[in-house]
Amino acid sequence: MAKKKASKRKGSLKVTLVRSLIGSSSYERQVVRGLGLRKMQSTAVLQDTREIRGMIGKVSHLVDVLEA
Repeated sequence: MAKKKASKRKGSLKVTLVRSLIGSSSYERQVVRGLGLRKMQSTAVLQDTREIRGMIGKVSHLVDVLEA
């Protein structure tokens, strides 16, 4: 069996909603909601995982990300 690669990312990400969801698709709204963001300028601190990075990638034009 193949060994799993150890994740080198062991931190957290600070995600802030900087663009409005007006005009965005329902899928993008669901992703933003899944990240824990509700209103403009709301911020969520999330673990740095592949799943979270993928979600951020889908709405990268709406959010600002800082490594915390």
